[in-house]
Amino acid sequence: MSARIYRPARNAMQSGTGNSKQWVLVYDPALAREIEPLMGYTASADMKQQIRLSFDTQEGAEAYAQKNGIPYTVQPAHETTRKRVSYTDNFRADRKIPWTH
Repeated sequence: MSARIYRPARNAMQSGTGNSKQWVLVYDPALAREIEPLMGYTASADMKQQIRLSFDTQEGAEAYAQKNGIPYTVQPAHETTRKRVSYTDNFRADRKIPWTH
């Protein structure tokens, strides 16, 4: 069973970076999910899908995987680019789109 190491992206609904600083190790699914016939829920017999380990650094996650003999792949982290926008730019006279209420 292989694992994936990645750093999650920030939440699109908020501007903070609270959950995007740690690296996460998750196992790849070994069994396909199936629809449970009685209630129609999506179910799986693979218990390792529930495991989600967090690490402060990528090297820590890789060391854990190597120590426990887990084959892994690392997805590089995507750095966000922040747009610097001034509040006063909303009221400039040379705006391309006029500002209205």
